[in-house]
Parts: sequence; structure tokens; C-alpha cells
Amino acid sequence: MRDGRHVPGTLAVFVEETARRYGELPALRFKVPGGDWTEVGYDGLRENVRSVGRGLVALGVRPDDRVAILAETRPEWTYAHFAILAAAAVVVPVYPTAGEDELAWVLGDSAATVVICEDATQAARVEALRAKLPGLRHVVRIAGDGGEGTIVGRAPGPGPAAGVESGPASGAGCGPVAGSVSGVESGPASGAAPGAESGLASGAGPEPGAESGPAPLPGPAPGAGSESGAQSGPAAVSGPAAVSGPAAVSGPAAVSGSVPVFGSVPVSGSVPVSGSVPVSGSVPAPGPAPAPGPGSAPVREADGDGDGVRRRESSAERGGTPPLLGALPQAPLADLLARSAHRTGDDLCAIVYTSGTTGLPKGCRLTHGNFAAVQDATADLIEGGSGDTTYLYLPLAHLLAQLIQLTCLGQGGTLCYFGGRIENVVAELAEVRPTHLPSVPRLFEKVHATVASLAESRGPGGRDRFDAAVRTGVEVAELRARGEEPTGALRAAWQAADESLFSLVRAAFGGRLRWALTGGAPIAPQTMDFLRACGIGVFEGYGMTESAGVISLNHPGAVRYGTVGRPVRGCEVRIAGDGEVLARGPGVFPGYHADPAATAQALDPDGWLRTGDLGSLDADGFLRITGRKKDLIITSGGKNLTPSLVEAALQQSRWISRAVMIGDARPYPVALITLDAEEIAAWARSEGLDPGRGYAGHPLVRARCQEAVDAANAQVARPARIRAFTILEEDFSVGGGELTPTLKLRRSAIANRYAAEIDALYER
Repeated sequence: MRDGRHVPGTLAVFVEETARRYGELPALRFKVPGGDWTEVGYDGLRENVRSVGRGLVALGVRPDDRVAILAETRPEWTYAHFAILAAAAVVVPVYPTAGEDELAWVLGDSAATVVICEDATQAARVEALRAKLPGLRHVVRIAGDGGEGTIVGRAPGPGPAAGVESGPASGAGCGPVAGSVSGVESGPASGAAPGAESGLASGAGPEPGAESGPAPLPGPAPGAGSESGAQSGPAAVSGPAAVSGPAAVSGPAAVSGSVPVFGSVPVSGSVPVSGSVPVSGSVPAPGPAPAPGPGSAPVREADGDGDGVRRRESSAERGGTPPLLGALPQAPLADLLARSAHRTGDDLCAIVYTSGTTGLPKGCRLTHGNFAAVQDATADLIEGGSGDTTYLYLPLAHLLAQLIQLTCLGQGGTLCYFGGRIENVVAELAEVRPTHLPSVPRLFEKVHATVASLAESRGPGGRDRFDAAVRTGVEVAELRARGEEPTGALRAAWQAADESLFSLVRAAFGGRLRWALTGGAPIAPQTMDFLRACGIGVFEGYGMTESAGVISLNHPGAVRYGTVGRPVRGCEVRIAGDGEVLARGPGVFPGYHADPAATAQALDPDGWLRTGDLGSLDADGFLRITGRKKDLIITSGGKNLTPSLVEAALQQSRWISRAVMIGDARPYPVALITLDAEEIAAWARSEGLDPGRGYAGHPLVRARCQEAVDAANAQVARPARIRAFTILEEDFSVGGGELTPTLKLRRSAIANRYAAEIDALYER
């Protein structure tokens, strides 16, 4: 790295640099199909990326080709990501939750030539769109029909690993490692997509102690095109010790409908808060790759494709059984490394599509230099390195998760992937015991709401005692921020609160959490106070895809609660006359893909990015975001209202999943409310309520929502107060068209669908 910590000038050589610096330190931790945790070292990460990269080159991927990834967060996403960049191609992340129209648009607009899919189901979705995608040449699957991953490790041995090509003249490609064959469907060959510009970067931290020594995955065997011998497969990991004592938080603290981070990160499903789960057991090294089956003829060499690469025709192109991602034929390693070395900071790195709240998503062109600039500006603000662990459950299709990945690995930390089930997130936090946690605000707010609810359930005065404990914790946190320690009665009160409450909440997050990041939507101030009181630092940041993910950031050296921090180094921020936040710097993108009109709207002639957000800068340079410009509501009386402020206040309630303010050209604001299904159901069971046809019309449920409306109204000016509301029977969804794949509200779609309910609110 250029200064020992930061990313190199391009991400094409990122894993080569990290392997050189960190070697056998643990890079990735993840659950294998049997349910145990295992690790891959930095050397193993490099060899896996090389293997996939060589496979992509052999498949015919050319420099500046677009290669899409359609998969959930998993290690193979990371391997594919860096392999695409190493092959001098361009990454196109696609949300697995994207609808068919959006999927077709993203793949077609980007001119993707290859799509790497999670499994057979996602591959079938892409295959069904082939008629709309004339540039698509290959569909590659990560997992077989049983869902098993294909890149976990290779068999140890003194010679070449079975099925791994050792040089340019080798015949068979590398066989699948931990599962079945079959995975690449190939269509008619077509020309490469045109070149473009763009980029990528950022992340956070490994864990010492209980694990066995890191065991990197073996790479190509010695010989032509290989630089290293075979290594042993991933070693079993003894998990961190379980957190003893009562679970910090229990109960159904669900995250549904979720709140986005840094321009909206989709997280759906429920996240129950529970105690720790010990991890133990061993994962045997996978055996040798199976020999090609009857349906897969040997791969034969084909003519060169004009870029110096000896391309091989795959069995998929001849109608045989296609291989999985881990079973692609292998081009010479020297070819892959040569491509990586020739990328520059000005080269296109990624086309990341925005969520498209009012139309089709726009593809943001990001260069390698954009990401290097953001990483250089932020890496020193986030303490991390060997011994730190970052737990990642956010979708890698979103830029924030990619930035977290880069920061973590760039600093020599361990990136720990969630097990794939949102409902297990909090239990896994107790297993993994992370030091770093990027998350949506809703997770933190749900923990807060659940603990407060438990306090209320402990009889008269329970909530008052809870609130008093939080005030004590905040007072101590502010003292310590000034370098002082509590004394006397304050110290005694804090120790009692820490023993009975704060320490248990910290244990629910694994007991080692030093740094947590949230953004994209305002986090409830009460939740920030609660977490500060418990000794958990949560820092808000701000950015958007067009700024390569980061504009400003609170961090341990400079934090002001209620703001999104100061602009990061190299980024300028100013406020336009109408209140819009403008940003300029090396992280700002060069423009939208194939959309010069949209680019001209987003970037002024001097390079200032019009963010579309409203905000203000205080005297010390801290940025406060107050709303979204295009969401501004102007009542018939001429009052300008920012709906996000009220909506965020309403969504602080544990009972409410989503709230939408309505009021444009109307006399006053009203709200549409959806229920947090799990919270309401659990409460209803405890009250012995009969759901009947649902809870939305139940008077006690309405009373709970009225309490939330009253609390929200108390936080805003009189013109912005909600005068009436209705509770909808169902929550908003991506499939229903009310949410984008990143779970942003499609306001116009909601207003149209519920026009009758809205009109009824104004007739009362």
C-alpha cells in the first residue's frame, strides 16, 4: 500500500498487495454448509481471486468488459469482485431482490457480457431475459443446485491440485471444490462491450485468540503461469468463547422494512436480539476436485481473441454440462497479472446503479481513482488492523458494503460474513464478537426499543429507572470524552447501571465492539444516547453513490451527535442558496453511464455534485442533513415541510415499520403507517388479543400508533405535525412496487396506490 495502510492506485492489484503485506493472517471468516465457521488467509484470498480471474480470462472476458454479480453477501462475491477487477474488467453489482424489469435494464444498459449468479434460481432469471440481452455471452453460477458454494478450498498435496491447470497448455479446468458440477450457461458469442470510465474502495477488521492458525487456500500448482505451490485448505476455527451471563437483550426485536445506510442499503426480514452462541467444531479440508463427468468434454484451446489471451472454448459453448464459477478453465496466471498491472486510476472500475425512486436506475461510473481517493481520505479515521473483526450483513451489491470490505482488508483485519439469515444476525454477533459493525439505524433502534420495553415490563417505575440509567451513562460518556472520570455518587450510579444494564447490552453485540457505523437515514437521538450510555460508539456518516460512497464522517477524533460529521479529507462541501448540499473532490464520479443529460444535471461546470439533499454546516464545519430536496412537501397554505423528519420520528416506535407523510398541495400533513408485524404480533399475544382479520383495525393497536404520532409531533414544528393517519393492512415491499431494491420509498407509487385512503383522511 502506498502508505502502509491504504489501497494501491487501482483495485486491480488490491489482493496482490494485501497478500504481500498480511500473508497468512486471517482475511475472511464465514460459515460453511455444515454450519461451522472457517477462515481464509490473505494468501488464500489472493489464490482464490487469481483462480476466478484466470477463469474469467479463459471464458473470454476482455479489458473493460462489464461483468455483473447477482448474489447475496458471501465470500464468493468478494472473490468475483476482485477477480473481475484483476482481469481489467468492470464490476456491475446487481441486487438479488431486483425485479425482472430492473434486472433486464441494469444488465442491458451496462452491456454486461457475463453474469455471475448466486444459484440456479438466479441463473434461470437471467436466462429468461436473454432475448433482451444481445451482449450477454455467459451466465455463471456460484453454487450448485444444493446451494453449496464452489470456492471453499482445495485439497492439500505436494503436487498440482486436482483439476487445477498449471500452465497454458493444460487441458482440464479446475473442478468444483465443495459441490456439484454444472453452472455456466453460455449464449451466442458477441463482441465486447465498449470501454468506459469508473472506480471502487473502503472497509474494516480480524480477531485474535481462539482460532487455529490461518490456513490460506491453495492456489495454482507450481509450473508455467503459477507462482506458488499448493497449500492446505481452510482450517477449522474454534469460535470465540460464548458471552456468559444472561442475554443482554431477548425477545423479538425485528428489523423489518429496514432503514438504509449511505444512500440506502436494503435489509429485510427480522433480526431477533438474543444471547450468545458458542462456535466450535472443525471443517475438514475438501477433497480433490472430481474428474469431469460424462456431460463435460475436455476444454480445448481456441484461437486467440486479439488481446494476447489464448482463449479456450468451454463445454457450455458446445452444449455440454457447464462448470460452476470454481470450475472454470484457467488462463495463464501471467496474463491475469499483466492485465492487473496495466490498469490506472482513470480506468473504469464499476458501474453502480442508483435505486431509481422516480424511474429506471442510473448507472454511476466510478473509477479506480475515485475509490482510492475515498479510501485514502477515510482509512485513518477508522482504527483497525490485525486482531480486528468486521461483521458484514449488509448487501455487497451496495457501495457501502464494498467500502467496508476494502477498509477492513486494506488494514489487515478479518471480514466476517453473516450466515445468510437475517434473523440470526444478533445471535451471530455474540458468536463472532466483532470489533467493527456497519449497520442500518433500525437494528440499533430495535435493540433500544426492546430493552426499553423490557424495562417497562418490570413494573411501576421500570421505565423511569431505565431513563435515569441512560442519563447517568450519557453524563459519564461526556465526562470521558473530555478525558475525565466520574467520581462519588455519579460513579456509584454508573457502576450499578453498568452491572445491571450496560454490560449486558455490550455482550449482546459480542462484548468487543469499538466502532459502529450508521447513515443514510437519521438515527433516533434517543437511540444514540442509549448506545453512548452503554459504552458503544456509533458514528453517523453521509455519502452517495455519485461520491463513491463518502462525503462526511463522524469518527472518534471528531464527533458531533446529530450531524453526519465533517467532510473527509479532499472533499469540499458548501450549501447552495436553496439549501442543497453540494460536494466536490476526487471521490466524485465522472458521470452517469450513457446518460449525458443526467450527468449535466448532477455535476455543474466547476465539478460540484448536486446531492439533492438539504442541509447546513455549523460553525465548526459539521454537516447536518435535514431532508431530501425532491421530497419537499409544500402545503396549500405555502408551508415547506420535510417529510423525512416526521417519518424518522414515527419509525422510532417499535410498533411502526414504515411511515409516509402526505400533504403536497393539501391543507395539512397526514400519514400512512405500516406495522412492524413481529412486534405487534408479540405484543398482541402477550395481551391475549385475537387478530381476527388483522391488527390494523384493532383499537388498541391504533392507540399504540397514536402514542407514536403524538411523540413524533412533539419533536417537530406545528405546521409539520400529523393531523390524521391510517394504518395499512400490509407493509410496503419491493415486489409490490412501493420500495426500490434498496428499500427507498417510491412516493408517487404509494400515493397513487393508496389515493382512496389518503382522500378519506382529508374528509374526516
